[in-house]
Amino acid sequence: MISTFNRSGIQFQYPSNWNLDLEEDGVSWTATVQSNELAFVLVSFRPDAADPAELADEALVAIREEYKELDAENAIESFNGLPAVGHNIDFLTVDMSITCRTRAFDTPGGPTLVLCQFGEYDREKNEPVLDAICASMRFTSE
Repeated sequence: MISTFNRSGIQFQYPSNWNLDLEEDGVSWTATVQSNELAFVLVSFRPDAADPAELADEALVAIREEYKELDAENAIESFNGLPAVGHNIDFLTVDMSITCRTRAFDTPGGPTLVLCQFGEYDREKNEPVLDAICASMRFTSE
């Protein structure tokens, strides 16, 4: 089964057996969709942000505070037709390698950050699911 998230002109589909958590702060919000393993996607709508690059840099700083020894490469690409900036990040936890991708872009409603993360043990199963969630995202004016 597939569930649909739709808010502030941002819509995406995700597996019904993944858990959705929504945190709100005024007009800003963050939706996190978590698998039963380590994989998750975080979508943060931040119309208060100056620009998408600010969101991407904030995310990298937050991850670097937690994981001092990480590798990060800048990424510039199209995210479902929108120009996006972000980072491809790899870091180690106590027992596994983690891959994290951030992409930030302007939607009709304002800057938005998408962060996808998975571990080496759930990569084969969940990386394609995360890719499908991201591919399903649509952006409209509300």
